[in-house]
Amino acid sequence: MEARIAAFFGRYLGDLYLPHIRFIDVIEIVIVAVVIYEIMLWIKNTKAWMLLRGLLTLAGFILIAAVFKMHTILFLAKGCINVLATAAVIVFQPELRRALEKLGEKNFFSNLVPFERNKENQRFSDETLESLVHAAFEMGSVCTGALIVVEQAIHLTEYELTGIELDCKVSEQVLINIFEHNTPLHDGAVIVRGDRITSATCYLPLSDNMQISKELGTRHRAALGMSEVSDALIIVVSEETGQVSVAMGGQLARGVSEEYLMTRLSQIQYCTSDVKKFTRWKGRQKHEE
Repeated sequence: MEARIAAFFGRYLGDLYLPHIRFIDVIEIVIVAVVIYEIMLWIKNTKAWMLLRGLLTLAGFILIAAVFKMHTILFLAKGCINVLATAAVIVFQPELRRALEKLGEKNFFSNLVPFERNKENQRFSDETLESLVHAAFEMGSVCTGALIVVEQAIHLTEYELTGIELDCKVSEQVLINIFEHNTPLHDGAVIVRGDRITSATCYLPLSDNMQISKELGTRHRAALGMSEVSDALIIVVSEETGQVSVAMGGQLARGVSEEYLMTRLSQIQYCTSDVKKFTRWKGRQKHEE
């Protein structure tokens, strides 16, 4: 049987050159595939997608000019390549910075070696996790608007400086009192680092994504904007509907449940945990990009 198979392939593929594939070649192919996949995801989730469409359109015009030998257009295109490359780096500097930050966030050794979870690599305690969840849904039940930023690897010092320093322990009662109507600290965002509330009334960058639903107000746009420039998890409580939403990685899950929020927080609770990509919530969740 083996001889027949060898003869069959030798008959039809005898004239073809089949290169010898080494193990290192397979590793190289996997690495290149992963890099290309990550680049495609980054392009899709940022304004770089619009840049890519523009570049493809421009390349189409240049190809037409080359086919019809339009020498003037080809000369201008050749002279503008360096200028366009520099302009692209300047215009998309926030996206490039975020891409490098995402690369720095990946802990390859912790993914390969199964470290045991302990309090040394714990970002915040179970008590803090429960306080965040209970406070969010308690405020939602009475339609009290809230915006809570849970810091991860990227420090948010520049946004802390826009608010009022607190440095107090996270608790359900403190969060509810901060966002109570007509109190001095209710307007703006609260930043949580570990088990401490570092500051309140912080100003967050608004998302300029034109595909965001018109139903979303400033609070939700600020949550999305913050998730686009950092790795933080942002909890939003709607003042109009009382719905609790979660923003992370430039995506927003609306109308989530207590169990869902508990799961999302537990996924980022440990520094060495494998934080999966933000997925859309089935049911009431509405996926916004």
